[in-house]
Amino acid sequence: MLTSVFVAAISLALFWMAAFTLWWQMHAWRTPETLAATRFDSPDSGGRLAFSLLLPARHEQAVLEHTIDRLLESSHTDYEIIVIVGHDDPETAAVAERAAVRAPERVRVVVDHNETKNKPKALNTALPHCRGDIVGVFDAEDQVHPELLTHVDHAFRSTGADVVQGGVQLINFHSSWYSLRNCLEYFFWFRSRLHLHAEKGFIPLGGNTVFVRTAVLREAGGWDQNCLAEDCDLGVRLSSVGKKVVVAYDSDMVTREETPGSLMSLLKQRTRWNQGFLQVYRKKDWQQLPGRGQRWLARYTLMTPFMQAATGVIIPVNCAVAVFLDVPVGIAIITFLPMITAMVTFVFEIVGLHDFGRQYGLRVRFTHYLKLIVGGPFYQVLLAGAAIRAVWREQRGRNEWELTSHTGAHLTSATSSASGSAAGASVSATPLREDSLR
Repeated sequence: MLTSVFVAAISLALFWMAAFTLWWQMHAWRTPETLAATRFDSPDSGGRLAFSLLLPARHEQAVLEHTIDRLLESSHTDYEIIVIVGHDDPETAAVAERAAVRAPERVRVVVDHNETKNKPKALNTALPHCRGDIVGVFDAEDQVHPELLTHVDHAFRSTGADVVQGGVQLINFHSSWYSLRNCLEYFFWFRSRLHLHAEKGFIPLGGNTVFVRTAVLREAGGWDQNCLAEDCDLGVRLSSVGKKVVVAYDSDMVTREETPGSLMSLLKQRTRWNQGFLQVYRKKDWQQLPGRGQRWLARYTLMTPFMQAATGVIIPVNCAVAVFLDVPVGIAIITFLPMITAMVTFVFEIVGLHDFGRQYGLRVRFTHYLKLIVGGPFYQVLLAGAAIRAVWREQRGRNEWELTSHTGAHLTSATSSASGSAAGASVSATPLREDSLR
């Protein structure tokens, strides 16, 4: 009897959790009006804000130069690029210094002398050197659209936002079976789910293509240098004090990235994210959110990686219990409820993959759909492993930053994602005027 009650309770919990997650994931596609509202508005010719773009780079000599070159193609007229390199990373520093010599009016290099290196420490090292009205964060492998800053500028001025979160998209879906799911996760998260969070007043920010008013960022004390999900933590803290966050996604203007190059690299990346979410949950800043619904959403979101991992393991166990153990027929039927949401989710993912390929001009073959379906259970096992590893590391006090290596698998020609004349137009630059801090 106790076994039946336990199995039924777990099955119902999994069913509703999966149903809620699927409904939230579909947020942007509920109505044509909702979908249209997720995009950037067309920029005007009004006054311009000044941007300080932070580019932390550690052992990224293979991709850093391309990223800087793309940022230098921006159509915006008032921005600086601050590349943050470690004092013990001469190869990356050499690439950054060459860029600073080529474009001294735009590029500066700041050296991070912290003995223990991580991304939030690098960002905090550069924050005092920022001279712009807005601080933007990019990763060293990012492929940034030339028109992005102009659209973000308009978003700040037209909405009064404190934070603007742009879109990020993994592109190389064809590289491996797991890269398909990795790309789709980003597609659903930035295309849809983050817009729901912004609407509800609680948002775990992304790690790049995120822009914050400099005064707001300094008032918040910058990034938590001991948190492995410094982006999520900043979003939670700003949400908790009522800062306005605007999310905008345009497939033409997303920042393009690559998936981790190996399963072990993906496992370590997910471990870091999961451990970071756990750290943010334990800090309890989310408890300062004013609304009960906001606090519930925060609790659910921060624990989702662990519940999602458990789902992939428990569903087959439940089905086995229903088939092989002597349980009442009603309980057996209940144990299969999570399978219904799992099947609906598979259909949604197939449609999403088709839409992803259409939006980015990528050819999705039948084998890709097959890999998406067949790889689902194995991907859940990987997520479960990352969640378990994250808990283990947190309990052991292991907080070192495990880097994700990049090779540039997502890179295209400099003009392939630009929009015709907008990308190719000649723009006179009016740089920020102050002495260089290189």
